[in-house]
Amino acid sequence: MKASRIPLLMLWLATLLVAPALSATVDTPLLMPGKQALYQRVLVVPGGRLHDTPGSGDGRPTTPFTAYYVYARKNDWIQVGTDRHGTLEGWLQAGDTIDWNQGLTVAFREPKDHNRALLFRSASALEQVTGDPERYRSLYQAALEGRSLPDSPVVAIQPPGKLDIRKDFYLVPILEHRDIYLGNEQARMLKVASVPLQDSKSKPAAKPKTDAGQQADEPGYNAGLVFVIDSTLSMDPYIDRTREAVMKIYDTLGDAGLLGNVNFGLIAFRDNPKAAPGLEYLARTYVTLEQGRNPGTFLQQVNTLKAAQISSQNFREDAYAGVLKAIEEMDWEGHAARYIVLVTDARPRGPDDPLSTTGKSAEQLRRLAREKGIAIFVMHLLTPASQADHAAAARAYRELSRFPGVGSLYYGVPTGDVEEFGQVLDTIAGQITLQVQVAATGQQHPAKPVVEPEPAAPDNPQLAELKGKIAKLGYALRMRYLEKTAGGGIPRVFNAWLLDHDIAHPEKRTLDVQVLLTRDQLSDLHDILRQVLATAEEGLLSPDNFLNELKSLAATIARDPEQLGETTATTAGKGNSLADLGFMREYIEDLPYTGEVMNLSLADWESWPAREQIAFLQRLEDKIAYYRALHDHTDLWVSLDGGPVDGDSVFPVPLEMLP
Repeated sequence: MKASRIPLLMLWLATLLVAPALSATVDTPLLMPGKQALYQRVLVVPGGRLHDTPGSGDGRPTTPFTAYYVYARKNDWIQVGTDRHGTLEGWLQAGDTIDWNQGLTVAFREPKDHNRALLFRSASALEQVTGDPERYRSLYQAALEGRSLPDSPVVAIQPPGKLDIRKDFYLVPILEHRDIYLGNEQARMLKVASVPLQDSKSKPAAKPKTDAGQQADEPGYNAGLVFVIDSTLSMDPYIDRTREAVMKIYDTLGDAGLLGNVNFGLIAFRDNPKAAPGLEYLARTYVTLEQGRNPGTFLQQVNTLKAAQISSQNFREDAYAGVLKAIEEMDWEGHAARYIVLVTDARPRGPDDPLSTTGKSAEQLRRLAREKGIAIFVMHLLTPASQADHAAAARAYRELSRFPGVGSLYYGVPTGDVEEFGQVLDTIAGQITLQVQVAATGQQHPAKPVVEPEPAAPDNPQLAELKGKIAKLGYALRMRYLEKTAGGGIPRVFNAWLLDHDIAHPEKRTLDVQVLLTRDQLSDLHDILRQVLATAEEGLLSPDNFLNELKSLAATIARDPEQLGETTATTAGKGNSLADLGFMREYIEDLPYTGEVMNLSLADWESWPAREQIAFLQRLEDKIAYYRALHDHTDLWVSLDGGPVDGDSVFPVPLEMLP
């Protein structure tokens, strides 16, 4: 059968968007069956319309994925309101809504080292296949080929790439769950719903393709590569060698007629000027990606860059300031592949360093880069002068450069050898350029990367390993680009059952759990968690109350983020904790996934040594810093109504980053 008979599932996340209040009554929402405090809620799908009374008129348009409380049910109609205090909006047809009784959603992992997830018509069909490996293999192969076997229970297969939530927003709420074992691995069967932001019926027709395979008038596959270079004392040879490598690439691109398909930027950093005022600056942009389209402009700008004439305070530099500037201030729009190459011989200033200007850790920076689709390479110059800091610096830079499914993009240059530095730099830039050249041929499904032995460096296993990682990274980014630009219809509403582990490889997870919060909700979460920690540190909370406050916060996020600030006793008397009200168990039970705090008991806490308790509190502090950084990155937030970023804009927060 044709591939269209098995729709490719392009799925993403759901939101709890609060709509403006229009009227007020004294009504209260309907409770979930058997609950005392949990109210029924629904999400409206794209195209849903509000009516003053059931069946009246054409109705008013709604913002997709708005969360409503259910006040009444009448035949196939639902009366809804935007809050729990009687603010009614109108009536929705039941078919335009999805029951939404928890705030957890799923995001599919990129299928690099595991099979793509199959989605089944029913839970029983999925359960039968888990015990029949041969049946699973035949169903999986058929789905890959876009055909259907007789009486196949498979209704969809996960796409090969990963959608960018800022470009294509999809709803994947967890509606039900059941525990199951795959061999010795505990897994969960999940019933999910998929709803695209744009109705597939309104999707514009695909543009005609050229002979090269690209869609007409569609931007080509471009890469952006930004160098972040330490410009302190003695760095001139490395600055010169970087300039030489880039000019070689410009020549290669020019010969291939692809000048402008790889754009280069450059940022120089030094250290906090408070420690050494003569350094002149902390971080400075010398070449933007737009300027770096032109080799003449790049060369002119870079020629003004010289290393500092004075030494820093010690063998640490604020490298993270340069990386953060590249993430935040470079215009990455229009670049399908995005890279940062950090070049330094110094240890970075982490969040515990009083001279750090960012206050961020390697992990926090890596997450911010990943959320923008940026991969970070680190070229660590292991010069003899900084030998005492080599090990600590390498640990930080390996974490900073870690990329999912690929590994750490770190290279330690022994003795800071300029010749080896240049060879590695040529390899990185050259392979990225080669990948862009391959993409320019219009090859829609490139063969998986095969890494040949490195003839130029037979005695350099570190370089051969890095080259293999660059090949894997380039392939992953290329496949993501193809998936994002691929055409094809998507069903308006789609329900199915799937497993959160790979049936063929039970030890591997196929999805991540996330909660999509509004910007206002994230701000509330930041303020409340900070207040809980401050109150505990002041000795105003007992260990038992401290854990209850954290559990109340975690449970509220998982169930109903709209109630943040109303169910935690530390918020200046605004409310009581769920534990005080007796509803803690009700909020936590039936959730398929719980975070670290929900699983922590008072007995566990009291049995921990002091260092483990301190580490736990430090993780909470790191999360507070993450919330603040995420809140301030306005370009990461999605406005579902198409307007500017505001308090109702949304972002998917991984479950492990919640308290």
